[in-house]
Amino acid sequence: MESTLSEAEPERRRYDSPVRRQQAAETRERIVAAGAEILHEHPVWSWRALTVRAVAERAGVNERTVYRHFPSERHLRDALFLRFTDDAGVDLEGLRLDELQAVTTRILEFVSAFPTGSGAPGDPTLIAADQQLRQALVDAVAPATGDWPERDRTLAAAMLDVLWSVLTYERLVAGWGLDPKDAIRGATWVMGLVEDAIRAGHRPAD
Repeated sequence: MESTLSEAEPERRRYDSPVRRQQAAETRERIVAAGAEILHEHPVWSWRALTVRAVAERAGVNERTVYRHFPSERHLRDALFLRFTDDAGVDLEGLRLDELQAVTTRILEFVSAFPTGSGAPGDPTLIAADQQLRQALVDAVAPATGDWPERDRTLAAAMLDVLWSVLTYERLVAGWGLDPKDAIRGATWVMGLVEDAIRAGHRPAD
C-alpha cells in the first residue's frame, strides 16, 4: 500500500505542476482571444456568432476543452465582456460625474473598432421617413449654426436625432425601467440643453 501511494504522489505533483498551470492559462487565453476575434467581426452588440463550437474551432481546440475552462456559454461571454472593458480602459466602479466625458470617449473609441450595424429601417416607406426626419433636424439647426463647419452642424443635428429616436425611448423604458412619461421628460430635457448650447454658439468639442 505504501509503495502504491508513493508511486502516485509524483504523478499528482506532475499534474499540479507549474508547467501544466501555464499550459492551462495559455489555452484559456487562446480561447478568449478566439472569442474576441469572432466578436470583432460583427457589430458590437451582436453576439449571436459567439458559440462554444465557433470559439473552439477558431482556437483550435475541441468543445470539451472550452467547457473545461468555461462551464457554460454565459461564463465565456462574461469573460469576454471583462476582456473588452479592460481593453477599452474602462473601470465603472466608483465612476465620477467629471469622468463621464473621458470614459465615454474611451468606450466609443473601442466600439469604433467593430463593424457598424446599419441601424436603419429596411422598408422603403420607413427609409424615406427617416431621411425626412434627419433633413428636418439639419434644417432646424441651420439658422443658429450658419458660421459653423458643416461637420459640426451635422453632428448637432445627429445628437438631437439620437434624443428623439425610438431606440432611445425603448432603452429608457425597457433598459432603465422608467415610466414612459419620465422617459419622454428626460429625453426632452437633454434635448433642451443641446438646443441651448446651439443657440449660445457652443459647438461640439473637438
